[in-house]
Amino acid sequence: MHSESTNARRKLLADVSKNLAAVPATANPDHLNQSAGIGTTRSSGALPAVAGGKNDQPNGASVVLQTLNDSTSLSVNTSIESRSETFASVWKYIIVATGTCALLIISIVIFCMCRNRKGKAVSPWKTGLSGQLQKAFVTGVPKLNRAELETACEDFSNIISNLDGCAVYKGTLSNGVEIAVATTTIASAEDWSKTSEKTYRKKIDTLSRVNHKNFVNLLGYCEEEEPFCRMMVFEYAPNGSLYEHLHVKDMEHLDWNGRTRIIMGTAYCLQTMHELNPPVSLACLSSSNVLLTDDYAAKIVDASFWKSFTKKSGQDDSLPDLETNVFSFGILMLEIISGKLPQSDEYGSILNWANEHLLDKQGINNLVDPTLKSFKDNELDQICDVIVDCIQPEPKKRPVMKDVISKLREVIAISPEAATPKLSPLWWAELEILSVEAG
Repeated sequence: MHSESTNARRKLLADVSKNLAAVPATANPDHLNQSAGIGTTRSSGALPAVAGGKNDQPNGASVVLQTLNDSTSLSVNTSIESRSETFASVWKYIIVATGTCALLIISIVIFCMCRNRKGKAVSPWKTGLSGQLQKAFVTGVPKLNRAELETACEDFSNIISNLDGCAVYKGTLSNGVEIAVATTTIASAEDWSKTSEKTYRKKIDTLSRVNHKNFVNLLGYCEEEEPFCRMMVFEYAPNGSLYEHLHVKDMEHLDWNGRTRIIMGTAYCLQTMHELNPPVSLACLSSSNVLLTDDYAAKIVDASFWKSFTKKSGQDDSLPDLETNVFSFGILMLEIISGKLPQSDEYGSILNWANEHLLDKQGINNLVDPTLKSFKDNELDQICDVIVDCIQPEPKKRPVMKDVISKLREVIAISPEAATPKLSPLWWAELEILSVEAG
């Protein structure tokens, strides 16, 4: 009986021990014995262990492990999301930058294609450019075909002027713009010397350097051996010369404002020419060499050089110095305000006639053209002062054109823009963009 009781108790203890939590190896044995002697069991979880039962609640270690796992997962997920957003932003910038560059390149390509098409479509000559323009030995000045000029000038039948050594024809382009074609009167290559050819080429070089709206600009040239020709193509000024408007009764009368505008336009052009490197001077500055546009703006033409081609060798063809141009400008101003011829049988030289009035301030009004209905006293006084400076007997005492303009501008409020032609077709720009492919 005692043996059965002992066995029963051992069995009960064995069953209870199944529900006891494992004690760490470092646990105190005494503490374990004490716990076993109390008669209750302790679990590592929140609830006591039940004999033969199953613990459905997580124990403390499991809770801590789960919490750490959750925290780690959250941190990893947050880091991944942050990196994803950074990569998305970077890609966004890359896509935008790439798209912008692509659009810019496409725009440039389209612009160039349109420009090329436009250039190929330009055809200023009536015949269309059969041989295309060829680049001249002078940069920016095209070489033209005689046949094209012949068509534009109606078979060279429309002659507008005969100068010493050349003939000038009027031509019309397909767009209606008018041109002037000057050609040497020499008709044979045998009569065209090497000196003449050198002078011709040098003149093209010189004229091509002058680019001013108050200058009759060189637009092109033509040189062929059969049939022989040496030509230059210029802008056309439709209102004739200043000489005609001052001295021919049937021509349009110029009022005071119109005359001062011509004075200023001529002065601005001379200043530009004189300040080139090297400077360019005019062989002859006179009212005959100042042409007028539709709105009566001045355009200086340099055409007197053609006579040098028919001169005998040994004659001096050198250009005058800048001081001589300034003197001529003084005489030109005197002719403009007075309406007097530069030379007359009645009074001889205009300078001799004007001297007594120029030095007498009281009699200065006697210099004014009597056909003028009105004039401005302050402008007249200043113009006369400048004339006296320009016609100084000693060339070195004459002012440069910059100083001349500065003094005139003190009373004459005409800017360079106001002195230039209002209507300027600028058609020669078409020549610049034409193809230079061989025809």
